[in-house]
Amino acid sequence: DPLARLLPVGNQGGFRYRGSPSKKTVGLAVLYTSGVEIDWPDHLDPQTGVFTYYGDNRELHDTARDGNLLLRYTFEAAHAAPAERATVPPYFLFEQATPGRAVRFRGLLAPGAETLSADDDLNAVWRSKEGLRFQNYRAKFSVLDVPVVERLWIADLTAGVPPTESEHCPDAWHEWVKGKVYTTLVAPSTAIVRKPAEQTPNDQDGRDILAAIHAYFEDCPTAFELCAVDIWRFIAPATGAVDVTRPSRDGGRDAVGEYVLGPLADPVKIDFAVEAKCYAPTTVVGVRDVSRLISRLRHRNFGVFVTQSHFNTQVYDEVRQDGHPIALVCGRDVVEALRANGFGDVAAVKAWLEASYPLTETS
Repeated sequence: DPLARLLPVGNQGGFRYRGSPSKKTVGLAVLYTSGVEIDWPDHLDPQTGVFTYYGDNRELHDTARDGNLLLRYTFEAAHAAPAERATVPPYFLFEQATPGRAVRFRGLLAPGAETLSADDDLNAVWRSKEGLRFQNYRAKFSVLDVPVVERLWIADLTAGVPPTESEHCPDAWHEWVKGKVYTTLVAPSTAIVRKPAEQTPNDQDGRDILAAIHAYFEDCPTAFELCAVDIWRFIAPATGAVDVTRPSRDGGRDAVGEYVLGPLADPVKIDFAVEAKCYAPTTVVGVRDVSRLISRLRHRNFGVFVTQSHFNTQVYDEVRQDGHPIALVCGRDVVEALRANGFGDVAAVKAWLEASYPLTETS
């Protein structure tokens, strides 16, 4: 295993560390992600530098290597005074690569994020699979702006030197320990148009989920509108009240709603319109489909177009180049939103559809 050659943390598991979590003597830790776990989709957002990681062995408390114990201790210390924060071990993020057992280093992690509170960066979440419910941790880390980690720092950590007492400690780690300052490595996207392949799930399970959704609503595609609104809620939890319009009088909008900003005592509500197309995953959303929504947007409104297929290049290019305020939610987005909310396979998605959107002869 290449990781064992790079860092003295062993060669098994998603959590790998040197030291004892129960004694709070972990000097360094590695988070290893395969990127293919369906029920627990680890994810790095390069535009914010926030990495979402799910806990050890997919169980909350009883884990063989005490990975979740390390998570709890880490995040407790992260929100404490600098002296206790100094005991947090540096986390090194690696992901599976190709070919063979190759791994890729993605960055130095600090627990939490500048935009997250103590209630948001470590949470216990539930999932259901094969009729059973189980719980796990979801942790949020920030990738610090450290282009190169010196081997001498790793040697000091291995020798038991506290991270910030090493002369080779990166400045970004020093700043985080001293003042909980997140100097985050971000990579703003320069690609404003997603290619069809980027809008489609890259695994068969994801494609099967989209096919199941299409099959469920195929005989009553207008019933997909309620489902599309809920998928948008998964993506944008601040969505407020939404009214689904009648098919014969929708005026080019399948639903209209409010997106809520600001404090609860004095919210600002922005109106938006939804267009939903229950297309087969292989059917392309064309210019005419999106133009219908664009033509009906009002001043200071935005639009949401949800489909389990994908948008053609011309549509994407025109929407982005002309600056139309429209969120284009494609098949891959749908699958990722469902998985992030506990619906990771076809059986779970079908059960959700049947419970949430029962179809009748008049649907």
